[in-house]
Amino acid sequence: MLDFDLTTEQKTLVEETKRFTREKIIPVAAEADKKHEFPMDVFKEAWELGFVGPTIPEEYGGAGMTELDNVLLTEELAFGCTGIQTSMTANTLAATPLLIAGNDAQKKKYLGLLTSEPVFASYAITESAAGSDAAGIQTRCRKDGNDWIINGEKIYITNAAWARWYVVFATVDPSRRHKGIMAFVVDRDAPGVSVGKTEDKLGQRASNTAVINFEDVRLSTDHVLAEEGHGFKLAMQTFDRTRPDIGAGACGIMRRSLEESVAYALERKTFGVPIAEHQMVQAMIAEMGIKYEATRLLVWKAAWQIDQGGRNSLVASYSKAFGADSAMQVATDAVQVFGGNGYITEYPVEKLMRDAKILQIYEGTSQIQRMVIAKNLFAGVR
Repeated sequence: MLDFDLTTEQKTLVEETKRFTREKIIPVAAEADKKHEFPMDVFKEAWELGFVGPTIPEEYGGAGMTELDNVLLTEELAFGCTGIQTSMTANTLAATPLLIAGNDAQKKKYLGLLTSEPVFASYAITESAAGSDAAGIQTRCRKDGNDWIINGEKIYITNAAWARWYVVFATVDPSRRHKGIMAFVVDRDAPGVSVGKTEDKLGQRASNTAVINFEDVRLSTDHVLAEEGHGFKLAMQTFDRTRPDIGAGACGIMRRSLEESVAYALERKTFGVPIAEHQMVQAMIAEMGIKYEATRLLVWKAAWQIDQGGRNSLVASYSKAFGADSAMQVATDAVQVFGGNGYITEYPVEKLMRDAKILQIYEGTSQIQRMVIAKNLFAGVR
């Protein structure tokens, strides 16, 4: 039986998150973006409400929410500001490799840190020469007695400057590509770990994005998440579970763009009538609604599949690629509906457009998503 009706608990979650977003995030979003500052007080309140790392199981102190719960929550946070939302939900990205591959001791320690106090964690895979080509990472790891030594640099890492710990992907030999990759959990205060420059970004400015340097970082085997040859698989399994979250963020941007555009179109007049009566404006707003609804259905399906215990790269990539591209188009059209007012910071839609762009880039570009999709479709035929 197919049922799109949310449970009573899910409806309550949506309403609580919606209220939090309107009361706590929206009032500070523009200023946080302007000053490139993350509102830590808002983060702490969100953490206290269980909105940070919501899928961490109850046995490790988490709320134990489903992935469908998580995308519902993420959409509401993104409605207020995807910069703030990205930093909040990055803890889920960092926690997911531990949920997939971590042993009980690792989960108790590192997931427990996230649930015992309002702190951050980061997922570190991207490098200057290894963005879309994740198998091309150059950060090295080598065995030294019973320990591992890590050397290298990671870039564009969300919450890097604030994180208490990182999930780090490194290779024993770059020439081995995906077969040489391992994964480690690394404490922020480990000797040899340092944070480099913070990036000055086009959008999502409230979220911290920075460089992490690793210089002869010595780790015991207790820090190994994935052995040689299994790290790349873990990275891809993680993305399969978190790409729907990007689609949910896209839904938040689209719904906000749609609501702002509808309200403005009913108020703004040209040629003696509200612009809502002009067919071209109606067409743009109709397309916004179509793209939002279609993305939300893809996101819900991807989340539902995860909750059923399945791994489906295809639907996860559908939701991410279609959602990211749709959010960029919808936000751009919202600026167009606002006309000249849409281009100035007094109105919210220019920020929505800037924030939307990164959705087409991080956690696998829209082009990479299409490669994943095509590979799965061809494999299905073969």
